[in-house]
Amino acid sequence: MSEKAARPRLEDVAARVGLSTASVSLVLRGVPGPSERTRQRVLKAAAELGYQPNRNASMLARRRSRLLGVMVDIHSPFHAELVEHLHTAAEQVGYDLVLSTQTRTRDEATAVETLLAFRSEALILLGPVAPAATLVALHQKAPVVSVGRRIPDAELDVVRTADDDGVGQIVDHLTGLGHRSIAYVDGGKGVIATDRRRGYREAMRRHGLDDHIRVLHGDHTEEAGERATRQLLSGTQLPTAVVAFNDQCAIGVLTALGRAGVPVPGAVSVAGYDDDALSRLSCFDLTTVSQSAEEQAHHAVTAALERLDEGRTEPREIVLAPRLVLRGTTATVAP
Repeated sequence: MSEKAARPRLEDVAARVGLSTASVSLVLRGVPGPSERTRQRVLKAAAELGYQPNRNASMLARRRSRLLGVMVDIHSPFHAELVEHLHTAAEQVGYDLVLSTQTRTRDEATAVETLLAFRSEALILLGPVAPAATLVALHQKAPVVSVGRRIPDAELDVVRTADDDGVGQIVDHLTGLGHRSIAYVDGGKGVIATDRRRGYREAMRRHGLDDHIRVLHGDHTEEAGERATRQLLSGTQLPTAVVAFNDQCAIGVLTALGRAGVPVPGAVSVAGYDDDALSRLSCFDLTTVSQSAEEQAHHAVTAALERLDEGRTEPREIVLAPRLVLRGTTATVAP
């Protein structure tokens, strides 16, 4: 076996200490984040194995990577659309993207750790759920841009739409069609869900419909929309309209109503939020709210570049106006 083949690798150090290669790389590059105990374990294992970092890689590490790290929820069609526009915006200014996915078994912290391990110069986080203090601490390691989520009084940059106003536009539209019994399928925990839920409640009160406010437990998935709709179907009387937290959830509502033989919009109007690719399909033709994915992506990349290339240090929040998109799932109340 040649000397080159026998040289210990980063993977060997990671296996020795039972950590990911991303975590070991952070320690060996001296990046803040890992605990002191973890740092000592990694350094000890590297010494015992005789691990030496690749010189060419070390030279490369001293140069700028021109990479923007993007955390994305793999199950979100809207995030997929955002990533497409982020790629275009980054390429136009000489940067590229590193993507790290958040899944049901891979949490946000792991996704972010991977982005740092790949030397991302700035982090663009799509709908982050970590506490604000965690995101502020992360911002000390690399500039952070939060896309979609409001983070009050934080040091980092935010690009989002006015979620409460967007849901309010849906309720305004439905009341204009004569609806009074309007139910809302919630998005669960988190700031985005809180803002949209508040928008529903405030709009209902604005139209004098306090007694008709009904919030059903849900989340961002199609399954949540189906569960909430089955709950509505088991009641004595269906609402005349259902507003869902996002388009995925709304598609679940449409699916459950269809299985029950309830015509949409003949008996129940349905609206979502995001204007993702699925909502535009003719089989759904969903009334929804556009978040201007292309515009959000442009502002997110611009914010990152202002931090990296222009030296901007003060935080910036860009709030875009949502836009109601009328399609075939809403109509006037049946007589």
